[in-house]
Amino acid sequence: MGTIHTRLASLGAAVPEILLPRSGIDLSKWSVIACDQFTQDRGYWERVKTITGSEPSCLNLIFPEVYLETTKIDENSSEGRDWRMRNIRKSMHSYFEGGIFSPPRQCCVYLERSTPRHPRRRGVVLAVDLEKYDWAPGSKPLIRSTEGTVKERLPPRMEIRRGAPLELPHILLLIDDEKDTLIPSLGEIARKQPPLYETPLMLNSGSLAGWALETEEAWTVLAEGLETLANGSRSRYRSESRSSGEEPFLFAVGDGNHSLATAKAIWDEYKKTHNGAPNLENHPARWAMVEVENLYDPGISFEPIHRVIFGPEPAECLEALSNLPNLICRLSSRADRIIKIENRGKEIATAGLQPLLDSFVQQRGFSIDYIHGEEELERLSSDKTRPAVGLILPPVQKEGLFKTVAQTGPLPRKSFSMGDAEEKRFYLECRRLIYSHGT
Repeated sequence: MGTIHTRLASLGAAVPEILLPRSGIDLSKWSVIACDQFTQDRGYWERVKTITGSEPSCLNLIFPEVYLETTKIDENSSEGRDWRMRNIRKSMHSYFEGGIFSPPRQCCVYLERSTPRHPRRRGVVLAVDLEKYDWAPGSKPLIRSTEGTVKERLPPRMEIRRGAPLELPHILLLIDDEKDTLIPSLGEIARKQPPLYETPLMLNSGSLAGWALETEEAWTVLAEGLETLANGSRSRYRSESRSSGEEPFLFAVGDGNHSLATAKAIWDEYKKTHNGAPNLENHPARWAMVEVENLYDPGISFEPIHRVIFGPEPAECLEALSNLPNLICRLSSRADRIIKIENRGKEIATAGLQPLLDSFVQQRGFSIDYIHGEEELERLSSDKTRPAVGLILPPVQKEGLFKTVAQTGPLPRKSFSMGDAEEKRFYLECRRLIYSHGT
């Protein structure tokens, strides 16, 4: 392994072999939004299906989570989970073996994404070492979760990834580059060449363009920038219980927390069942492809993730919420089944709110979901066929995120969102997870 790759490996990073659709594939139909969006809106995903039609599309390679609860429906029908699983695998093998992809290209990708709210958001696609990541509470790895991981949510995601020949990333990792120098520097290098791709994104979600970072110069700039951030983190995020062997805090999971936890679980499982296999440490399942963005990129806004509770009346929710002294909860003036929450305390609102809601829905037999955007929340709370109460959470500040996580550990799950639903990552790049069927 070359010196530059050794330097990147020490930082938990690597240059992946990326698979992109061959010339002639319609990227506006190929690229679809992250599978964990619009989880209460089947209509959105039906529109995606109509748009993509029979064309090659990432829609055929992912499992939209709106369909995860269809296990009671005939498993051999298009509504059944097993049916979807079989077709995902079939499409992955078909696309790889049927000439849908260009030859693999060893490179990182510099990205520029426009959204309805921001003209440009910059990022870099690379691979990260799952040995450098751990979501367990109290762990201090180089790659850290920003929000709590629900272990019970992993099995269906593991079922999808286990043995899959390809991965498509919607994981976003953050770096704390306050001067915003690293990713723009990579952009200057990348944009000296024509883009690998550029495409509008469906359903009013903006556009996406990517440039190859495949030179020693680019990789050196990446390594040097990450080294500088890692060295700075050793003093900036020093914990009181810090041990001499504690890793620097280089990457924070900004989005796709459960997807990264799933990749880690599958790698740990693979290691256990293939203990002693030759070259195991270099197996592609050890790595996960991600997009890295800077916390301070002007194109990143932190938004609250709202809650919708199915089953109760607003009065029941208000009574339960009255037990939180730092939160002011009132019925919205715009909708009679919406509660607006204001935070008068110093802690993030979800710190006390989420444990209370978990207890409330469990004791009363209700269910809860997490919603991006007030418009979608209002739609769900006004649906008379499924009574629900919406909770509008207060704004979230992104400054201090790394320091808070370093000192107190992950925030409660679904504490913040990087932008609105339409701004979420769209799949486009792929990477091989296995060398051949079943290996």
